[in-house]
Amino acid sequence: MAKYTKEDIIRIVEEEDVEFIRLQFTDIFGTLKNVAITSSQLKKALDNRCMFDGSSIEGFVRIEESDMYLYPDLDTFVIFPWRPQQGKVARIICDIYRYDGTPFTGDCRNVLEKQIKRAKDLGYTFQVGSECEFFLFHQDENGQPTTISHEKGGYFDLGPVDLGENARRDMVLTLEDMDFEVEASHHEVAPAQHEIDLKYTEALEAADNIMTFKLVVKTIAKRHGLFASFMPKPKCGVSGSGMHVNMSLTHNGKNIFYDENGNLELSKEAYYFIGGIMKHMRGMAAFTNPLVNSYKRLVPGYEAPIYIAWSATNRSPLIRIPTPRGEETRVELRCPDPAANPYLMLAVCLAAGLDGIENKIEPPKGIHGNVFELTPEDKEKLKIDRLPENLKEALEDLEKDKYIQDVIGEHICKKYFTAKYEEWNKYREQISKWEIDEYLYKI
Repeated sequence: MAKYTKEDIIRIVEEEDVEFIRLQFTDIFGTLKNVAITSSQLKKALDNRCMFDGSSIEGFVRIEESDMYLYPDLDTFVIFPWRPQQGKVARIICDIYRYDGTPFTGDCRNVLEKQIKRAKDLGYTFQVGSECEFFLFHQDENGQPTTISHEKGGYFDLGPVDLGENARRDMVLTLEDMDFEVEASHHEVAPAQHEIDLKYTEALEAADNIMTFKLVVKTIAKRHGLFASFMPKPKCGVSGSGMHVNMSLTHNGKNIFYDENGNLELSKEAYYFIGGIMKHMRGMAAFTNPLVNSYKRLVPGYEAPIYIAWSATNRSPLIRIPTPRGEETRVELRCPDPAANPYLMLAVCLAAGLDGIENKIEPPKGIHGNVFELTPEDKEKLKIDRLPENLKEALEDLEKDKYIQDVIGEHICKKYFTAKYEEWNKYREQISKWEIDEYLYKI
């Protein structure tokens, strides 16, 4: 059932003295964009008549075909609680359409919607819960971000050791003011690192929530004189930030991953879903871990997964089956990081899992020990592959996986390959401080 009608939104805007409405959308690289309108233009926007120049957005369209229309998803309407109480600001997340009324193939939200429909046609609803990590750093005298923090907190520490506790509390309270359900929040392993976990919900809402979550975290951090960074690995020598994704499929409201009579109380569909993820993982990596910097996190010694394996007993493999069963049975994918575009990331996760179910792809046996302690011979015997070691390798694996390319679509893939290979080449040209320190005096 729809949460809002057009009339509901018009009434709320009038009653709450909302002056500005931000029509939000996300580009293919996961950057939040918006067109701001005043309340006088709201009816026009709700009638899908608000146009913008798509040629100005990286990865969208050429200038000669640039007229795009924003179609608001009415259920995403929310008032920003941190804005003024008079002349309030609200937002609505939008889908992107061409001038002829057809969905724009470069709209990443549309990519996820297609996979959700595919799952629905099979009788499934895709449920997702995210665990997003981030750092809180100081700003310099010009308000620019640094990687400096005075705090020394560690895993699950609390104030006064956790100097970001007050900021994190305000983030949670702000999210709850916006009708988010926050399951938990805590200090993470590294100094200045934090995690906030969002409750399970349907996949499209989950992706929308991740985008809104990042906006809220950055906004509230700024109010505390801090800078919130979702960069996967901003500091050498400490853990990077991940965004673990917990996934399940329901049918008629029942979790189909649970089978009380199955091995480990998991259903055949759960195993097939795992098998599909493992089959396509290397091809998915360019979307789960989209930056050059993403692969600085995926190294030994910092708990981030490296090897494509699964377990119901430990956290070292790529895929973990958390302990709860029944309606809480879920598959946790541990490699995504918060730089990922959540729409594309969830689209490839769902598509890979559905491929596993439709083609009954059996996963290899689960790993019950610490995968990092296995010898090279053990890994070869168990046929344990690893994630790509860098962005270039991930892009090459994506080029080999036509199934994942078809999920994303030709338009986005073409733009994505161009931009990401350019990112890799720019990175290769750089001379790092480590190289200077390591080689300059020796040679």
